[in-house]
Formats: sequence, structure tokens, C-alpha cells
Amino acid sequence: MSTFVALLRGINVGGHAPIPMAELRDSLAGLGFANVRTYLQSGNAMFEADAGSRQDHAAAIEVRIERDFGPRVGVRVLSAEEMARVAAANPFAAEPDAAEQWLHATFLLSSASEGDFGPATEEAFGAVYRAAFDKLTLPAQEGERAAFVGTPPLATPVVYLCLPHGYGRTKLSNAYFERSLGAAATTRNWRTVRALEELSAGRG
Repeated sequence: MSTFVALLRGINVGGHAPIPMAELRDSLAGLGFANVRTYLQSGNAMFEADAGSRQDHAAAIEVRIERDFGPRVGVRVLSAEEMARVAAANPFAAEPDAAEQWLHATFLLSSASEGDFGPATEEAFGAVYRAAFDKLTLPAQEGERAAFVGTPPLATPVVYLCLPHGYGRTKLSNAYFERSLGAAATTRNWRTVRALEELSAGRG
């Protein structure tokens, strides 16, 4: 069986789309997934499956959550290997003066409900948002930086952020990138990204 990470957009944030994690685990187990685990309360799950693509799994999770809890939320599923590439690709993580709490990753989500994606489609998806990102004039404060890494090498485009003033004070928010790039997105702090990578690899 293969291990996957599911990133759910916008649940349990500011009272929006409240879903208890125990109920989410039961819901995902009802899809036939094994060893379902969640991390924190903000829409991070891991599971094992031996059939179907990650796009199939994402679409199934979207439909199941809507059936069981009401809201339709965006979902991105990555394999453990793809999660490892996300963790390795952060250009700010190796900088000695970049504290871990400054670092975040904004994952751009294509709609899983639109169907399966082959490598060519995913590469085109990444190219569209690379072009859009390169045209942005970022409303960054002094010291803030953002870097786009597309597909390939990643399975979904990610905007890596270095925010020395804190995520709560930046204008480079999830909502900003959704609005400016025209894509749904979900953001995780770097501690969460590293934890998901380690847990999915069996090191946590």
C-alpha cells in the first residue's frame, strides 16, 4: 500500500467548515482508506491505499466530505514521495538566518472534481500559474520574500514564503494568492509541512 497526504482547504479556520478530526478520520476510513490519521485541526490527513490515483482519492474525499459534513472543500492529495519533494524544494529552508517560524508554503489547488490529471496537464497547470505569479507586484513588507516552484519538479505548484514579521501581519496571505492568481489555495506553516513529510515517510 502507498501512503498519501491530503490537504483540505479552509476547514476549522475562523469557525468556517467545522469538522471534528475524529469524524473526519471515520469518514475517510469509510472510503476504504487504511491507517487514517490527522494532524492538528486544520485539514491535514494521511492514509494508505493500494488502488487509484491521488486525483481519484482527492475527488472521492471532496464528495465524501460534502456528503458527511455539508461543505464542499478543495482537496489536494500528494504521495509521501511528492510531499518529500515539497519539503526539499523550499529555497529559504537552508538559509541560516531564516527561522522556521518565518516559513510557510501556499499550495495551489486544481479542482479534483474536474477529473484525472496526466503529467502534461499538471505541467500546463503549473505553467499558467508560474506566468501569473511572475507578473505580480507583491505587496511585501521589508524582508518578506516569496518564491514559486511549479510542476515539475512538484506535483502541485507551491509558493514558498519567508515572513519575518509573521503570517498574521503579512499581505502575502492565502486570500491574496487566491485572488491574484485565480486559483484555490491552502497554506501551511513550515513546521506542519515538515511534520507531514516525516509522518508520511514513517519517521514520526
